[in-house]
Amino acid sequence: MTPQDHRVVVLGASPKPARYANQAIRLLREQGYHVIPVHPRYREIEGLAVANGLQAVTGPAHTLTLYVGPQRSAPLVDAITDLRPGRVIFNPGTESLELERRLEQADIPAFHGCTLVMLRTGTF
Repeated sequence: MTPQDHRVVVLGASPKPARYANQAIRLLREQGYHVIPVHPRYREIEGLAVANGLQAVTGPAHTLTLYVGPQRSAPLVDAITDLRPGRVIFNPGTESLELERRLEQADIPAFHGCTLVMLRTGTF
């Protein structure tokens, strides 16, 4: 699968350039990935239309990369498993045992890593 065919959902997207989620959006785009930012309050981030929730994401999600902590992801567990992403990346600080258990039950692979590091080292 080429980057252009790989759809990456960024949960916890931010318009603030200093935030890791924003940096990931920019680097994903630079590398040619199809990026779908998700945030309930913004309409556009880095020139991309923002989905106001996971239920607004249509089509396949090959990767879901998390930039929300466990307290924010807890009410989204069903929406995350309903999305059926090909994999979920838990960036540092987003770890959630509850979500990991549910992903395992749903047979959705989960990884602990940093999307930015993975992109920069060719392991994404």
